[in-house]
Amino acid sequence: MAASKFITDADKAVLVKEIEAAELRTSGEIRVHIESNCSSDPVERAVSVFNTLKMYRTKDRNAVLIYIAYHSRKLAIIGDIGINTVVPEGFWDDVKEVLVKHFAAGQVVEGLKQAISMAGTKLKEYFPYQTDDTNEQSNEISIGE
Repeated sequence: MAASKFITDADKAVLVKEIEAAELRTSGEIRVHIESNCSSDPVERAVSVFNTLKMYRTKDRNAVLIYIAYHSRKLAIIGDIGINTVVPEGFWDDVKEVLVKHFAAGQVVEGLKQAISMAGTKLKEYFPYQTDDTNEQSNEISIGE
């Protein structure tokens, strides 16, 4: 299945708006990366994508990546060092559960919308929105192979 069948351009536009809304609550940066296959551990692949996208280039090192490999049925949510040093272990588990539940029901966009919103809310606790906040990362959905 091609990425365009998994998520359409219209779906991407909806998700970008959700990212924009979530980032109004936090100085953290949220990105979504979607690709078809992941032949390795999804966390390792997410770290590779995180670095390729240069997501470590934020002032507070507080970017989070929602990584989806739809054909392989794998996902990961990872945060940069600024997040990982302050949040408890398992911080993203409830967000992963929401994604898994919605994906199993065929509700890809709704699952991603909820995950993005939850990420914004969770990040707000540790990284509240600042009046001088700038958008340090693209809000566009990145697509891999």
